[in-house]
Amino acid sequence: MRAAGACRACPAPLPPERRPRAGFFARRRARRARRARRNEPNARAEHAGRHGSGLDCRCIARICKSHEQALCFKSRKSNGAGRTGRAVFVQSHQEVHVPRKTPIERYRNIGISAHIDAGKTTTTERILFYTGVSHKIGEVHDGAATMDWMEQEQERGITITSAATTAFWKGMAGNYPEHRINIIDTPGHVDFTIEVERSMRVLDGACMVYDSVGGVQPQSETVWRQANKYKVPRIAFVNKMDRVGADFFRVQRQIGERLKGVAVPIQIPVGAEEHFQGVVDLVKMKAIVWDDESQGVKFTYEDIPANLVELAHEWREKMVEAAAEASEELLEKYLTDHNSLTEDEIKAALRKRTIANEIVPMLCGSAFKNKGVQAMLDAVIDYLPSPADVPAILGHDLDDKEAERHPSDDEPFSALAFKIMTDPFVGQLIFFRVYSGVVESGDTLLNATKDKKERLGRILQMHANERKEIKEVRAGDIAAAVGLKEATTGDTLCDPGKPIILEKMEFPEPVISQAVEPKTKADQEKMGLALNRLAQEDPSFRVQTDEESGQTIISGMGELHLEIIVDRMKREFGVEATVGKPQVAYRETVRTVAEDVEGKFVKQSGGRGQYGHAVIKLEPNPGKGYEFLDEIKGGVIPREFIPAVNKGIEETLKSGVLAGYPVVDVKVHLTFGSYHDVDSNENAFRMAGSMAFKEAMRRAKPVLLEPMMAVEVETPEDFMGNVMGDLSSRRGIVQGMEDIAGGGGKLVRAEVPLAEMFGYSTSLRSATQGRATYTMEFKHYAETPSNVSEAVINAKQVGRG
Repeated sequence: MRAAGACRACPAPLPPERRPRAGFFARRRARRARRARRNEPNARAEHAGRHGSGLDCRCIARICKSHEQALCFKSRKSNGAGRTGRAVFVQSHQEVHVPRKTPIERYRNIGISAHIDAGKTTTTERILFYTGVSHKIGEVHDGAATMDWMEQEQERGITITSAATTAFWKGMAGNYPEHRINIIDTPGHVDFTIEVERSMRVLDGACMVYDSVGGVQPQSETVWRQANKYKVPRIAFVNKMDRVGADFFRVQRQIGERLKGVAVPIQIPVGAEEHFQGVVDLVKMKAIVWDDESQGVKFTYEDIPANLVELAHEWREKMVEAAAEASEELLEKYLTDHNSLTEDEIKAALRKRTIANEIVPMLCGSAFKNKGVQAMLDAVIDYLPSPADVPAILGHDLDDKEAERHPSDDEPFSALAFKIMTDPFVGQLIFFRVYSGVVESGDTLLNATKDKKERLGRILQMHANERKEIKEVRAGDIAAAVGLKEATTGDTLCDPGKPIILEKMEFPEPVISQAVEPKTKADQEKMGLALNRLAQEDPSFRVQTDEESGQTIISGMGELHLEIIVDRMKREFGVEATVGKPQVAYRETVRTVAEDVEGKFVKQSGGRGQYGHAVIKLEPNPGKGYEFLDEIKGGVIPREFIPAVNKGIEETLKSGVLAGYPVVDVKVHLTFGSYHDVDSNENAFRMAGSMAFKEAMRRAKPVLLEPMMAVEVETPEDFMGNVMGDLSSRRGIVQGMEDIAGGGGKLVRAEVPLAEMFGYSTSLRSATQGRATYTMEFKHYAETPSNVSEAVINAKQVGRG
């Protein structure tokens, strides 16, 4: 039996002078020691392993359930504090790093992105099935998709939030070394485009999924632009080849015409629509046919069907030519003999050009029919980059000097927080991508963006909404952290000894607003907490209080976005709310230049007064936001007061002179001013800047801007007149029409003000007997016609009154 006062994790008794006094506390410690021995059989061995022999460590070890490791406590007397009986925390000993299981060259961090209903989540579900992550295929239409874990996603059959998971792949023929694929499944609906934006920021590659009938659709274009913005290499997967009207080659042309991408087919389909059987692999020049009875697990390589041989040779020639352009050496070899390039040379060359964003390898299949997904996974490994293939991540240190981090475990730790999620069991989760170095649970990190240190509590590997606790993460990993209270989306987490701030993420401005009120007084406080939590998770969602009415205003990317927010308040926080009518998020700007506009703030009230004087020039700055230029010469305004002028202007930008909407796209030049030796201070110059800007706005012909939406309507040809007339009545500008593949009617493209699109679903159903569908996404801001502008301004003034 263990001696009284013995260490829980080793049998050594403490010396008599170190033992606790007999009594209640000693008995309580003895009971805890017995429980520890019963419940934690490995604690003694773990503790001895940390301390060597463990027989003379003179400590009391306790089991920390949240971290599943022994934490050592020493008496203060042993640390020279001169007191006994109280314990202080001592850092646990440094553990030896576990060797990396998968080399970084075999990592793939990819996103699955597309327009809504192109089959992203269905494709991801097949990936999970074929890689062995799940043993049953979850279908979106049954509400059983693993990656669509939110109740709203299962009810509506759409993806609302991006979900992360990890799979391992050895190739469809089992001939590859095991690769680790970190996958993020992103939403396709335009209202949730922020999820795609922040995922693209941390991914190394992307798989763009296209509907074989719909082809390149509005959200396809948005996702493509986002991938271009972050220079993300991509492959294209043309899905739903079994649908009526499927046309692989039309989608290939659309990628070139609409997206300006160079799509290089590395497969062509064997059959189409109900006759779709498989694909021709243009690299191997073999047909791949999947077995229906095994849910596509089994497949065979066959000779190319006779009716496709000529077409296959034609497209292989184009593919090999694209590969040969990877280098002068290959091009020379190709020109000498078109058949001289080996399979490995073709793959390596296509990979090189894909990573350089010069081409987009193109594949096809039908995820729902279990055809083509394994070949797409092979293409992810063959053509998309590992973290080691991507250039070093750039940033700057705390002194604003350029810095970079290479994708290596030996580099200082750096990571980017790209998503926040509230988990009912563990609290706030911070999703982060590791760009360099290694970090363990329990380590102290620096949030370089906020210049604050935080302790990393636990590290979780996510599979949709399921969690697996892990001890460490390394360069290339994507994981979630528990315990980081200060971190928000876009923050840089790094080694405190080697700080770096990575490029911040940019988020779209909301285009629609609604007033929201709690149904009961009891819900008032809870609603504020719920909205703040949801705003933390989603940077495209904003909450503010109208200063005049006192109402809470929520703003987002569309009606569905705000509908989901209100629904989440009810389900996750138990808050019932009443929602007002949607309101358009207008903006204000100026048409002309206003020069030599003066703002002077002078206040004398006995004793020390206030004096600030600034002269500015205001001009339009289309598409570039707000810019402030300091053109002060001769010290007429002291350097320390110039930031205060800028701050005053920035505060005034929040409320324009026409109707109180935010001001955008203006450039301000600070040209002149004056100061008083005694009375001048920052507050006086802040007020002077604000006064000057308001006056300059009035002189520079302010105008109202409204959000314009890119609208696509698919309608039977019989109702074309009704659709066109309705769009025109909504101030829409028709930009083009085309036939839908397979005789499916007409596709109408138009640009329509958001203000005119409220209630359009009901109107379209009525005009087309429910046979037309539409999609829309935010395009840009445009000047509002004078009659509409007057109505908006008058309505705002009436509301204020």
